[in-house]
Amino acid sequence: MSILKKFNRKDFFDKIITKRRLIILNEDTFEEQFSLRLTILNVFLLLSIGAIFLISITTYIIAFTTLREYIPGYSSTELKEKALLLGLKSDSLDFEIKKNNAYIESVKKVLTGDLEYAKVNKDSILASDYVDPSEYDMQVSEEEKELRKQVEAAAKKDSK
Repeated sequence: MSILKKFNRKDFFDKIITKRRLIILNEDTFEEQFSLRLTILNVFLLLSIGAIFLISITTYIIAFTTLREYIPGYSSTELKEKALLLGLKSDSLDFEIKKNNAYIESVKKVLTGDLEYAKVNKDSILASDYVDPSEYDMQVSEEEKELRKQVEAAAKKDSK
């Protein structure tokens, strides 16, 4: 046990709190230039606060300035804007392609004789995609009412 001392809290705290002196001397004249009284705890706290400060400043610079564009993995704002515009263009082109395909199909029907020319109109093609909700029965059925009662009863049991 002589090699390994038993851990003693009092000795540990005494070592941390004991004041030490940092002295900077002129090497030629041994004149004291600067003197500071420190403890190990003060040095540890100072270094910890400094590290947190440096990390927060670095995070701020990366997150809120244009320097983040130089870090791999971050995309530039121009690239994001271009991607958004290209997405909008592709959606509008997709809609136009569907519209043109519907028109071509109706022209094919007229040419094959399946449909009369007088019935083909661009407006009627666009209107064919529209679904009128009044065509459907939107009334609550008995099964739905029963399911609602079961769910409400289960919710009341869970809340108790």
